Amino acid sequence: MKTKAAVVYETGKPIEIVELDLDGPREGEVLIRYTHAGLCHSDVHISHGDLEARLPMVLGHEGAGIIEEVGPGVTRVKAGDHVVCSFIPNCGVCRWCATGQQAICDMGATILEGYLPGERFPFTGPGAEKNYGAMCMLGTFSQYATIHQNSVVKVDDDMPLDKAVLVGCGVPTGWGSAVNAAAVKPGETVIVVGVGGIGINAVQGARFAGAKNLIAVDPLENKREKAMELGATHAVATAAEAMELAQSMTNGNGADKTIITAGIVTEEIVTDSFNATGKGGTIVLTGLNKLSVDNIKLPGSIMTLFKKTLKGSLFGDCNPTTDIPKILGLYQSGDIKLDEIITRTYTLDQVNEGYEDLLNGKNIRGVLIHEHS
Repeated sequence: MKTKAAVVYETGKPIEIVELDLDGPREGEVLIRYTHAGLCHSDVHISHGDLEARLPMVLGHEGAGIIEEVGPGVTRVKAGDHVVCSFIPNCGVCRWCATGQQAICDMGATILEGYLPGERFPFTGPGAEKNYGAMCMLGTFSQYATIHQNSVVKVDDDMPLDKAVLVGCGVPTGWGSAVNAAAVKPGETVIVVGVGGIGINAVQGARFAGAKNLIAVDPLENKREKAMELGATHAVATAAEAMELAQSMTNGNGADKTIITAGIVTEEIVTDSFNATGKGGTIVLTGLNKLSVDNIKLPGSIMTLFKKTLKGSLFGDCNPTTDIPKILGLYQSGDIKLDEIITRTYTLDQVNEGYEDLLNGKNIRGVLIHEHS
């Protein structure tokens, strides 16, 4: 079948909208009709070359839609099911899945190669390289895709997919960075550095977990305002202001937990976050930079003597098969906001405009709405 998709052919160049051929589902695979996709910063990392991926690639790793067809051996979903896609697949049987760490499932090792198990490329198209990869094995910036059943989580039919789409990556990554990775406890002082699509959900997670003082850091006023709306007690423009506030609230100690969710994490951001965190504190590193960039240089003796912890977190340490339904349940109960973090919607043809808005700081979250004839 044919499908219209947004493709990156070369880093640093605009995303192109093209028509591709799509092969149907084989063993363990499903055909999905995407209804919505989230505009997440990680796709910019691919198009800008911050993350090295196999090109050409159909972008998009946050997706929601309806299962059109299932291949042999599929047990997780059936045709007609409404689903949210998990940007990290979960096989359920590897060492990591079996120990409750689905965020680092072995199947996720090839998400930047873009092929399904067996090095299979369902997308094919024009050019010298006819096999097109799919971002995170999903390619949600396509009207249709053939993906693995391990990448989908069934949701209730009455769940609005234009909101649920965000729970495939950004929401659990931010929420879990606070609730799981940082393990925020009631009464603690927490700093969230960077209030984008992930950071705003770290704010929501820290608030839900009971942070007494919750300081959001972002240079943009609109993002600071959104952070205050969704649970922050303070919002400042600089790390220096955040450190001063945290120390004034804790008899000079500093933050109990600091969560780094900036779009591009620099050495300065890591160092400032380390310094703003007090004795016994934890710094969670969720944001990215180029894989080749060394952006951590810290005084080991201070880390030892002050018993500080710096840790990385992928997908907010979430287990998508259980945490995606859990977070959607919290949305239904009003304990987490999704409607309020969507700034604007776009069509597939407007994908470059959507990313310009993201990079210019206009959006907390943008959502792409797929049109089907």
